[in-house]
Amino acid sequence: MILKITSDREIIRFKHGQFEETEDTVAEEFPLTIYVNDVEFATMVCSPDHLEELVLGFLASEGAVRKYSDIASISLDDHGGFCHVKLNREIPTDHFNYSKRVLGSCCGKSRQFYFQNDADTAKVSLSKTTLTPAQCITLMKDMQATSTIFKQTGGIHNASLGSPEEMIVHRGDIGRHNALDKLYGHCIQHRIPVGDKALVFSGRISSEVLTKAAKIGVGIVLSKSAPTNLAIKLADDLNITAAGFIRGDSFNIYTHPWRITEDRGASVKI
Repeated sequence: MILKITSDREIIRFKHGQFEETEDTVAEEFPLTIYVNDVEFATMVCSPDHLEELVLGFLASEGAVRKYSDIASISLDDHGGFCHVKLNREIPTDHFNYSKRVLGSCCGKSRQFYFQNDADTAKVSLSKTTLTPAQCITLMKDMQATSTIFKQTGGIHNASLGSPEEMIVHRGDIGRHNALDKLYGHCIQHRIPVGDKALVFSGRISSEVLTKAAKIGVGIVLSKSAPTNLAIKLADDLNITAAGFIRGDSFNIYTHPWRITEDRGASVKI
């Protein structure tokens, strides 16, 4: 069964002082309930594409899956909105209470996590990868150029992973976390190393987005929008370079600027 990502709806548009009947393309919402070893794990609302990647990335970010070989089977029921995952191992029962809020800190530093699984799975970046300003701007432009569903609906978040040379994979979803989980799941599924990649994101860099980036394992986060104060503190502590407001030929670097190097004469076409 192929699920629709968008649908057309008849609307009334007010424009130039007049009402007119027309159609608009809107993003689809799809509820997906995940069962792990026959126990209900979570229900998420998502865009109904790349669902296996979404499930795999979500379970990995929650610490239930460490590598692709942990998966014995994944069975998707697109019609009913269920995904049944069998693991090759048992996981602690506290993983099934992953949403319980716990304020924890790590290593005696300032980073604070609202969820215990975040404290357990967020990683300090060891990445030595650097980007030039031109490469940062090009990666953002490439992500936006690939975001066809956003252009149609204006209703999804977009994210991509890229190397200094090129964008590697792009995913979109109505949920910002879902878009990131789809990237993570794709990399796990295809055994793509992420430590030398940059995460490119269309939305605000919140503490939750920064934590997700740390779980994925990237060292650079690039955004079209702004970071929050807590996201900056987390990026500083987790050794992640965070850059925001990448628009036109300018951007701001908030943490670990050593990963953004001089262009040495390179120019960017805007």
